[in-house]
Amino acid sequence: MDPFLTGEDQAMLHGEGGEAQALAMRVLLGMARATGARRMIDISGAHIDGTLYLGRASLDFATRLRDGGGRVAVPTTLNVSSLDLLHPDLFLGDDPTRSAALNMMSAYLDMGASPTWTCAPYQLADRPGFGDRVAWGESNAIVFANSVLGARTPRFGDFADMAAAITGRAPEFGLYLERHRRARVRFDVSRIAEKARLTDEFFAVLGFLVGRGAGSEVPAVTGIESASEDQLKVLGAGAATSGAVGMIHVVGITPEAPTLASAAGGIAPRLVRVTPDAINRAYRALSSTDAEDLRTVNLGTPHYSARQIARLQHLLAGRRIHPDVTLYVNTGRDVLASSAEIVKRLEDAGVVFVTDTCTYVTPILPTGPGVAMTDSAKWAYYAPGNLGVDVVFGSTSDCVESAVGGRVVREKRPW
Repeated sequence: MDPFLTGEDQAMLHGEGGEAQALAMRVLLGMARATGARRMIDISGAHIDGTLYLGRASLDFATRLRDGGGRVAVPTTLNVSSLDLLHPDLFLGDDPTRSAALNMMSAYLDMGASPTWTCAPYQLADRPGFGDRVAWGESNAIVFANSVLGARTPRFGDFADMAAAITGRAPEFGLYLERHRRARVRFDVSRIAEKARLTDEFFAVLGFLVGRGAGSEVPAVTGIESASEDQLKVLGAGAATSGAVGMIHVVGITPEAPTLASAAGGIAPRLVRVTPDAINRAYRALSSTDAEDLRTVNLGTPHYSARQIARLQHLLAGRRIHPDVTLYVNTGRDVLASSAEIVKRLEDAGVVFVTDTCTYVTPILPTGPGVAMTDSAKWAYYAPGNLGVDVVFGSTSDCVESAVGGRVVREKRPW
């Protein structure tokens, strides 16, 4: 059954607002039919995931919307692209790919989107508030918006997010609806040592474990007494990588989970008790090798925050990166600008900053022997397939010590 369309929806569908709006409404109508949505709703913002050049279709879609008169109807931010416009020499791909990526980026800017080029739009000064309905792509951003900000967005895929941005409308389905935001599986971490539950790497590994265990269900996590936004960021990123998770309740911390009962809507979720052995297995699964010959270290997937960049400076403690290793930090251009003094000191120490993109999705890493190390569950999961590299996962401290020492160094984990 087709969803109810308002007169304005019908006008856009029939091309009264131009070719781009008509195409966008056709995309959204197809999405509504597929999801069983009963109506279209207004959105207050969008974040566009389809900004990576992934072949001719991605460029053709963007340019067709632009050439059809497309303009965003709501504030719209852009996810990572295939190029670092601030450091163009980092790109090691071919010229045709560079040209196509630039054309696609220009198309989105021509339609009025903001040149944010970050996978962490929640780190921008202007971000959604509690209850705001937005249309966000990018898996980690979706989890953060729903879980930490209390905004509402289902998982929007490429093309559908831009269709919503151009019309200002979206099918009402999934996590827009209260009944789909209730926790159906509970991961209790109270058996993990308290010291371990405070570390950033624990949140990354826990997220990876939660995603595999929850699939597409909404999970709740109990047994965590405190968590920073950065820790919640890596938790959500890990869960959205290994599963189809779009929201996580951290009981007592995230805004819709003051209690387990409120997070679950009064229905007891199935219980998964997280053991030290389970965490250790997930930790080991994030590495594809035990080799110690190190080539690169990759931090910031999702993009590093200003706090994480400051912590990196503290961990480096005035030392230099080993000459045989390149340490990359992926971050947003807004964060880079706000951390300029620290960034300069880190660059002087040999750190290479990457903006507008990420080292696991575009050709930046040098070829040659040696493993790639990361503190990101997402980077560790995708890089072997995307880049053909062997990966070692470790804490941020492990990554820094390895980058300084020139070989993989990992402390014994406290769980």
